[in-house]
Amino acid sequence: MKIVIAGGTGFLGKALQKYFSEKNNEVFILTRNPKQPDEIYWDAVYLGEWTEILEQADVLINLTGKCVDCRYTDENRKAILESRVKSTEVLQKAINLCKNPPDVWLNSSSATIYVHAETQLMDEDNGVIGDDFSMNICKNWEQAFFADNSVPIRKVALRTSIVLGNEGGGFPKMKMISRLGLGGKQGNGQQMMSWIHEKDFCRAVEFIIEHQELTKKVNITTPNPLKNEDFMKHLRQSIGMPIGINSPVFLLEMASLFIRTETELLLKSRNVYPKRLLENGFKFEFPTINQAFADLN
Repeated sequence: MKIVIAGGTGFLGKALQKYFSEKNNEVFILTRNPKQPDEIYWDAVYLGEWTEILEQADVLINLTGKCVDCRYTDENRKAILESRVKSTEVLQKAINLCKNPPDVWLNSSSATIYVHAETQLMDEDNGVIGDDFSMNICKNWEQAFFADNSVPIRKVALRTSIVLGNEGGGFPKMKMISRLGLGGKQGNGQQMMSWIHEKDFCRAVEFIIEHQELTKKVNITTPNPLKNEDFMKHLRQSIGMPIGINSPVFLLEMASLFIRTETELLLKSRNVYPKRLLENGFKFEFPTINQAFADLN
């Protein structure tokens, strides 16, 4: 296949590029800072020469968006929203100009679109979508994605949970603080953590590409979310650290000011279930947290 990944120089983009390249697919990356022959310049806002790479592509994957690991100042809120919406809109304009557009377009979204839930599982049919900054970002993102259907292209929004891998994302930081003896529960530890191993993330993307019946919204997460308290306990056990100092909310609030992030990233309960993947026969290679940790540690 010919696969184009927009915003593909981050953790997930590199994982997908490696995964699909090793299967002899042709992978191109759209990026603001091209450094390799397979990387093409785009600014994620305006049409340009990059549009030519979409001709006769089989798959378009859009991962573009400012990282949410920051303080939610007015400036950052605007950048988080616009980077997602504008990149999606300009890709739609480019597709509308294609003589031979891609067959399928996968656009990044987030499991954060669902409300804080500690007991109710959020699947694609019954998940509750609320009204706050993060959820509204996701809603606007998906609205921009599905707004224009003038070109017959299969669209799938990837509502992705925390992806566990050693090359990026939040997992290396979790391991680091756990090795320092600070890997106790965060807050009351009752918030649910939905997660997926990076290899299963790549396999799920491949599965969606191959199964035309999968359209619209798909949760990309394992069927086994667990409490933050249990997640951190299993992580400590996997690295052989018997001690894990807890982090109460007030301490997290203070620390977040110094490291320029938001406590929501740790304290929101994401209790998400991959109903559509399972209904269509997807099999997880790492369905439990212990299997994932055993592979990553």
